[in-house]
Amino acid sequence: MSPINLFKEFPVTDLLTTIPGPRATALVDRDTAVMAPCSGRVYPFVMDRGLGCEVWDVDGNRYLDLNAGIAVVSTGHSHPRLVQALQDQVSKFIHMAGTDFYNEPMVKAAEKITSLMPGSGEWQVFFANSGTESVEAAIKLARYYTKRQNVIGFYSSFHGRSYGSLSITASKPYQRKGFFPLMPGVFHAFYPNPYRTPWGVEPERVAEICLDFIEKTLFTTTTPADDVAAIIAEPIQGEGGYVVPAPGFWQGLRDLCDRHGILLIADEVQSGVGRTGKMWAVEYEGIVPDIITSAKGIGSGVPVGAMVARKEISSVWKPGAHGNTYGGNALAMRAVYETLCLAEEELMANANEVGGYFKQRLHELEDRYECIGDVRGRGLMIGMEFIKDNVNKDPHGDLSNAVMEESFRRGMLLLTCGKSTIRFCPPLVLTKDQVDEGINLLNDTLQALGAK
Repeated sequence: MSPINLFKEFPVTDLLTTIPGPRATALVDRDTAVMAPCSGRVYPFVMDRGLGCEVWDVDGNRYLDLNAGIAVVSTGHSHPRLVQALQDQVSKFIHMAGTDFYNEPMVKAAEKITSLMPGSGEWQVFFANSGTESVEAAIKLARYYTKRQNVIGFYSSFHGRSYGSLSITASKPYQRKGFFPLMPGVFHAFYPNPYRTPWGVEPERVAEICLDFIEKTLFTTTTPADDVAAIIAEPIQGEGGYVVPAPGFWQGLRDLCDRHGILLIADEVQSGVGRTGKMWAVEYEGIVPDIITSAKGIGSGVPVGAMVARKEISSVWKPGAHGNTYGGNALAMRAVYETLCLAEEELMANANEVGGYFKQRLHELEDRYECIGDVRGRGLMIGMEFIKDNVNKDPHGDLSNAVMEESFRRGMLLLTCGKSTIRFCPPLVLTKDQVDEGINLLNDTLQALGAK
């Protein structure tokens, strides 16, 4: 059964009001009065309800959702199996602290996630509430296990906004401005972006050059290898622009870490749980990391995160070495279990098939518009980068922002990332018909903006 057949399908209708409508405008005003401004909303969409890949605002306007709450609603809005699981759990109990007690939903979720890890070894889970908490747990475990302090991350990375994860994040200056001093012992290397290579090196050499920078520069001038607890990287950079690294990079990282006794952490917060067409994006690279961090799509909208580590590493933690009051929350655990089951049964396959079709249609637009410099990604984690010219490939951030805003006014929800990239991270129940609808809206948007 195709995933979308699980939902009642609604006809595609014209927008009912001007965007934003009167109810949305009133709610935005109320929000401004009481909510801290740090969230920085991108356009005035005010959600009322959703089904699958469709959402409606409080004025009744229907939108095609191609961002899924930033790659979170992996099973689609209001998936009936998820709704039923949550309703069943609410009638029993909602919470009993997993740090002090036991509950079956937590055990089942942990059994499920560990069964889906790469490689043949044993794994253990620590449940948290978000991606940044999962990264914090990974940092603490790496330091505890190796008895080393330093951590290496990558430029253009995003790992969260709490102090440890923020210290590794290197995506946009405003995310760090005003919060120093950050966690000490953090160093950054260059990510092998094949489209925008560091130092202008040839794309076929960029993985080698970036790995050499760690070993021949960082280790010899800044942090000795035997002081480094972990290297953390995203299999596909998310906030940095949906960048797929050059071939050979992850194998090189694995080899480097093995030579120096360093733990390798794969941040799968945005790329995991079937989004790329595999359960974990790192599986494309043919290596097994020591720790994987997960959140976003793992709970289909219920706040939850997970740090999953090889058992030989996580088992060194003593009781009380780390904890989380809400980790193992029963509602979150039911959401995790149902999401992972659906991902395994059908959503990964759908992401692979429909994602391939989506990239094909985006490449058609790339052939038509010179302002589209690159289309990249795996499964339903796809980026389309806008440029000012084909010679220098200067990022065209103004255009990507304009595309995002104009698409919203035409009935489609998109988000940007990196300097000038539109990210497509829809619910994993997306259909080819909805891809076609999105491509038509995107083409209309580009024409309305006078894009060439």
